[in-house]
Amino acid sequence: MQKAVTSGAGQEGKPSDAAASLRPTGRWLWFVVLIIAVLIVAFVAPKAQPKAPPPAVDEAAVRGADAALANAMRAGNRSVARRLLALQFTFVDAAGRLYVRKHFLRDLKAVAAPPATGVKVRSYGRMVLITGRRLSPQNGDVFFLDVWARQKGAWRALLSQEVATAATDASVVTGLAVAAGGSSPAVGPQTAVCENPCRSVPYRVRSASEQSVIATFQSLEKAIVDHDAIEYARRVGDEFVVYRSGRPPIGKFERIATIKRQRQNQVAVTVGAVESMRLAVYGDAAAMTTEDVPPDRLRPRYRTARLWVKRAGNWLLAISLQTDVK
Repeated sequence: MQKAVTSGAGQEGKPSDAAASLRPTGRWLWFVVLIIAVLIVAFVAPKAQPKAPPPAVDEAAVRGADAALANAMRAGNRSVARRLLALQFTFVDAAGRLYVRKHFLRDLKAVAAPPATGVKVRSYGRMVLITGRRLSPQNGDVFFLDVWARQKGAWRALLSQEVATAATDASVVTGLAVAAGGSSPAVGPQTAVCENPCRSVPYRVRSASEQSVIATFQSLEKAIVDHDAIEYARRVGDEFVVYRSGRPPIGKFERIATIKRQRQNQVAVTVGAVESMRLAVYGDAAAMTTEDVPPDRLRPRYRTARLWVKRAGNWLLAISLQTDVK
C-alpha cells in the first residue's frame, strides 16, 4: 500500500501529472487576458475620449472677404468678385429682385452700396453670418444679411439679402398684427388648414441632413398655424429674429407671446405657401431660401432667407429675412 501511495503522488520534488497539465492552460489563460486588454485599449478607449472641438473660425478672414467683395462691387471689379462668390450665390435687394451669380456680376456697380454700419458677425462653424444696416442704391435704409460658407478651404459668399424694415415700435411688435414667420392672422376658425408647407414642399431632398432641416421647418410652420408656443420654442434658437418688409424686427420671446395671444383670442393664422426652395447644408449649419405666396393674398409674394443651426442633435432657426417682391 505504501508503494502505491508513493507512486500516485509522484517522486519528491517533481510535479504530479495533473499539476503539470495545468501549466500550459495557465499560460494560455494569461495570453487570452492580454489579448482582451489590448482590444479594449484599441477600440473602447478612443470611443470614450471626447471629440476634438472644431477648428476655430477666423472671423477676421471672413470680415476681410466681405469687405473685399463690397469694395469690388463699388469698383466694378468682376474678377475679384467672381473669386469670392459661390457658384450657388444669390442676391435679393430690398425690392425683392433676385440676382443669380451671373446677373449679379453683370450689374455689380448697380447693386453696390456704401459701407455698412452696426456690423455683427456670428459664426456657425462652416457658415458665418454678417448682418448690419446700409443704404441701398436707391438711398433707402435696409437691414442686410450676408452668408459665407467654407468651400474647398476658402470662404465664399453663398447668399446676400436686404429688407427695408420699419422702426421698432413695441406696440406693433407685441400686437396681433405681427404674426411673424411669414404668417398672417385672419378672422375665422381657430386652426387653419396648412398643406404647403406643413405637409409638403416643392423640393427634392438630396441627403438625410436636408430631410432633417425640412422636417424641422415644417414642424415650425405647423406650430405657428396650431398656436403651439411650446413646439415653436423648441424649433427656434434664443438668438432668433425675423425681419420683414415694412415691419419692425421681432425676436423669439416676443413671437412666443404673440402665439399665445392668438391662441387665447382664437385668431386663425395662415402661413405662406412655398413656391420654390433652395437648401445648402454645411456641417451644423444650413441656409434655406424660398419664394413664398401668402394664401390670403393680403400681402405681396415675398422671398425668405433662413439660417438653421444644429445644436444637441436638433435643428434650430437662427434668423429669417422676408423681403416683399415689389
